[in-house]
Amino acid sequence: MSKVTQIKISPNDHRRYRHFTLKNGLSVLLVEDNEATQSAASMAVAVGHFDDPVARPGMAHFLEHMLFLGTEKYPESGEYSAFINQHGGTNNAWTGTEHTNFFYSINAEQFEDSLDRFSQFFIAPLFNIDLVDRERHAIESEFSMKLKDDVRRVYQVQKETVNPAHPFSKFSVGNLKTLAGKEEELRQELLEFYQQKYSANIMTLCLVAPKSLDELASLAEQYFSDISDHTRTDLYPDVAIYLPEQLQSQINIIPLKEQKRVAITFALPELERFYKHKPLTFVSHLLGYEGKGSLLSYLKECGLANNLSAGGGVNGYNFKDYNISIQLTDRGLADLDEVISATFEYINLIKTQGLQSWRYDERAALLQIAFQYQEQVNALDLASHLSINMHHYDIEDVIYGDYRMDGLHLEETQALLSLMTPENMRLQLIASELNTNKKAAWYHSPYQIKAISSGRLTHWSQTNVREQLYLPSKNPFIINECIARPDKSNNPVPTVVAQKPGYRIWHRKDDEFNVPKGHLYLSLDSAQAAASPKHAALTRLYVEMLLDYLTECTYQAEVAGLSYNIYPHQGGITLHLTGFTGKQETLLELVIEKARERNFTQSRFELIKRQILRAWYNHSQAKPISQLFTSLTVTLQKRSFEPTRMAEILEEITLDDLHAHVKSFYEKIHLEGLVYGDWLESETKVLGDRLERILSLVTTPSRESSRELIDLSNKGTLLREIPVSHPDSSIIVYYQSDVATPETMALFSLLNHTMSSTFFHELRTQRQLGYMVGTGYLPLNRYPGIIFYIQSPTCGPQLLLEAIDEFIADFTYAVLQITNEQWEATKHGLVNQVLVKDSSLKVRSQRYWSSIGNKDYNFNQRELVAEQIKQLTRADLIKFIMQKMRTKHCDRLVLFSTGDTHHDQVPLESDKMITDLRAFKQDAAQFNY
Repeated sequence: MSKVTQIKISPNDHRRYRHFTLKNGLSVLLVEDNEATQSAASMAVAVGHFDDPVARPGMAHFLEHMLFLGTEKYPESGEYSAFINQHGGTNNAWTGTEHTNFFYSINAEQFEDSLDRFSQFFIAPLFNIDLVDRERHAIESEFSMKLKDDVRRVYQVQKETVNPAHPFSKFSVGNLKTLAGKEEELRQELLEFYQQKYSANIMTLCLVAPKSLDELASLAEQYFSDISDHTRTDLYPDVAIYLPEQLQSQINIIPLKEQKRVAITFALPELERFYKHKPLTFVSHLLGYEGKGSLLSYLKECGLANNLSAGGGVNGYNFKDYNISIQLTDRGLADLDEVISATFEYINLIKTQGLQSWRYDERAALLQIAFQYQEQVNALDLASHLSINMHHYDIEDVIYGDYRMDGLHLEETQALLSLMTPENMRLQLIASELNTNKKAAWYHSPYQIKAISSGRLTHWSQTNVREQLYLPSKNPFIINECIARPDKSNNPVPTVVAQKPGYRIWHRKDDEFNVPKGHLYLSLDSAQAAASPKHAALTRLYVEMLLDYLTECTYQAEVAGLSYNIYPHQGGITLHLTGFTGKQETLLELVIEKARERNFTQSRFELIKRQILRAWYNHSQAKPISQLFTSLTVTLQKRSFEPTRMAEILEEITLDDLHAHVKSFYEKIHLEGLVYGDWLESETKVLGDRLERILSLVTTPSRESSRELIDLSNKGTLLREIPVSHPDSSIIVYYQSDVATPETMALFSLLNHTMSSTFFHELRTQRQLGYMVGTGYLPLNRYPGIIFYIQSPTCGPQLLLEAIDEFIADFTYAVLQITNEQWEATKHGLVNQVLVKDSSLKVRSQRYWSSIGNKDYNFNQRELVAEQIKQLTRADLIKFIMQKMRTKHCDRLVLFSTGDTHHDQVPLESDKMITDLRAFKQDAAQFNY
């Protein structure tokens, strides 16, 4: 083993770390976490789609899939996933441009057994020839599912308009065409690719577990030393991503979803060597500023743009595509040159006035505070993140590297800014009304690439900065020193500290996570919030208008780590504030004060209204399965409505309608709040008194709004078809509990836990019905339920429903064949999942708030459910399936869409079709809570 490197960690991190390198060259990071209930492992391999053979696009992705399907030691194709799932874990993988990442979590007791299985992926995979054809069909399903995804469609245009000699130009996903040919030949190519590319010296392994570092080192050595090392050193070609003629060009792309966006892109060198000073993070901090005087503020004021982000774009071994992405209004699209002029003026402002140490130090201080009070993440996310970081940072910075800003390096920053010129730029314009003359391969996106005229380039090169643009002043919200107070909590769970008619505030002082942060949730219930589609549309419009109105005055608080969100729900709206406690009250006062002003202008009203309409209309272009998920809640929740229906109503709504709605919304309010974190009880009581005073000025107390859920009891199998234009068909089958008790919650969640990996393996891996295949435990308005879902490029809804019914019918036999030992292990795995330890202040605050929403006022529902799971027998589960799910007349809801390629198949029909949703919801019995 190699010498130990000292890894820099946050003072708030209780974990212990060690790095070493195995004899085969494998770089290993060990994380001892004695507070974790789950263990996790992640392997990051420096192989991605850039490595694909020219004749085999998608090979790296195909290999990633195949590694899951059996090894010499564990030959069963579904064994690994079933083992992980049975023991309360989860697993996944992804293939990127230059890396592939495999990761999983599992109950701590089974960690060693899981490592034995996982390590075999990289030692002796089988590449079973019988599975080669099946898995390339899975790749085809994944490709087919994203055919109408605008992100993929735009990405493909970008690939076609770069230097064809650069590996970025390769088609990354793969499909049946690129993976065509005889199975034997394809398997041989796969094997050669694996043997040539996968080598221990370019792999990084991270293990996280409640085990000592010495034990973990022993496990790493035992299970991963046999990975072969052929000291792979091949490099990607040293060619520029853009040819000279591909710069100074404008690319027009027509999307499927309604959107208007421009990406101003600069070709920069690779960034890894800059990570200690992060000059681009600093530049993006200034460019992305949203307060008064900022580029976005100016563009919004002129009615040219709605949104702006700086710093995105693809990057790799020898390039960074630096994007300033601007969401345009109709006027902004028509006056694009003015938008770009203003952008270059702001860049010039940064070049001439922005490179001051105090500005850099502000950004660095924020990262330093974030590092100092770093909140923990779960074992799985930690392992995955660190295994990738090991490829990008020095080992001592594997954690700190994300936060490190060692001071303003003028030379580096000026060098990068000097490349942000019209001469080194490409424009990517996305809108439905553009001229195009080409279609991209694979995704068929219409586009055009043309040179930008010298006149436009000259115009953008002028250096005068209009007076409306100026850099931000010092940020008053930044706290240089904040320390969590040592006071202990008086109670193990939140308690009510302030209560009057129409108003209740819960509080708990955190004494575990040791961060000077707080989470404030305030839910305002109003009977006017979602009483009809019009009310719901107006509430959403009000929330979006309010968020837009607050942006400028709260942006510096957001930058300083004080964030907030406002969102609508079935009963009203919720405000969630989070961040450092020293300035939280100041931000809350600001938000409430501005919310009460409600100075909405006609021009912003029109723009925000169009934005919401665009989002709602675009929903019809989402993946079929996504549309069905939305329709599921719309069908079952009395106060949820179809986006298209709300859009039709919103078209007619005026600013006067909005003002009238806001007035009626606040006439009768019920407030429920939670304050959790570094807040004392006395402070929360004072806050509660102030909130009550504010409310008494504008409202009278009210009861909580009801949240009605359609009761499917005695309805039989109800069907509803959702019209979707897409090649794939999709289906969701939903079973609902008619009571909300810990016992039914235990039954439904155990059923899902027991079924999920088998359902996936049989219907996706074996029968190849589609890429999106799964089950899910789905409580709605507290009532437990289970769903089965498939999006399929090959089968229509009738065949999909038959396949699901067949699976359910056969599953009782599968339960009978489980040994007692397996049954107890399955239950134990689920209990561990249910009782998983909160990893951070944020996670715990979400759980507390969720409990309050579910009226779990003892905050012990999960413990009660876990106790019920422990008592359930296989006979209980079989009886439950037989009674609830195995008859043709069982109560359930089936939502489906028929793919464009499946209209010739037998249609799914019934005499119990929901054709008039409004009438169905009006007449149906319902649960209230």
